[in-house]
Amino acid sequence: MRRSPSHLWRADAASRARKAERVRIFVALDIPEAVRAAISDLAEKLRPLCRNARWVRIENAHVTLKFIGEVPPEKVEPVKAVLAPIRLHNPIEMKFRDVGFFPDAKRPRVFWAGIEAGAELGELAAAVETALEPLGIAREQRAFSPHLTLARFESPHRLDRLRDAIAAAGPFEFGRTVAKEFHLYQSVLKRGGAEYTRLATYRFEGGVPQ
Repeated sequence: MRRSPSHLWRADAASRARKAERVRIFVALDIPEAVRAAISDLAEKLRPLCRNARWVRIENAHVTLKFIGEVPPEKVEPVKAVLAPIRLHNPIEMKFRDVGFFPDAKRPRVFWAGIEAGAELGELAAAVETALEPLGIAREQRAFSPHLTLARFESPHRLDRLRDAIAAAGPFEFGRTVAKEFHLYQSVLKRGGAEYTRLATYRFEGGVPQ
């Protein structure tokens, strides 16, 4: 039976409404303002050399442990609950240094700043994956590779000036931090860029989520 145009319009409107109600969330560590400032200074110097790239707003940067994506609003509380039991015995020291390209410098899709950390960072990311899996949130198939995305490229062309500037100015040291907690964030995409709201904070040694 052929559906009427009005029926199709109502179905489409209902689908858009359900999508609008979904919440975009991720799990991450914060980085200090001094590190943000150092990376932002570099990005501002490099931006004129590659204007066709999509440069990320560094003030919004986090060390992402798990990008969960869009979920129904009623799933947020279960996500908060399964993250609460995660424990780490030691803080995580992170050094922010050097830059590079994914997958490589010849045909890059992403320009990134590197993060050096001990095994605890990977263990925390794995614990987050394990905690979320019973909720039907699939594990990331790629190996965990901590970094801060600085820019994304639609095309590998016209990047010679950027590569040359990086080679001439490096190596880069942006600072360090010691993390003792991680966070659940909501991300709202807006025309001026994403806006982030912290939904919960989890201390490594445990306690009531903030």
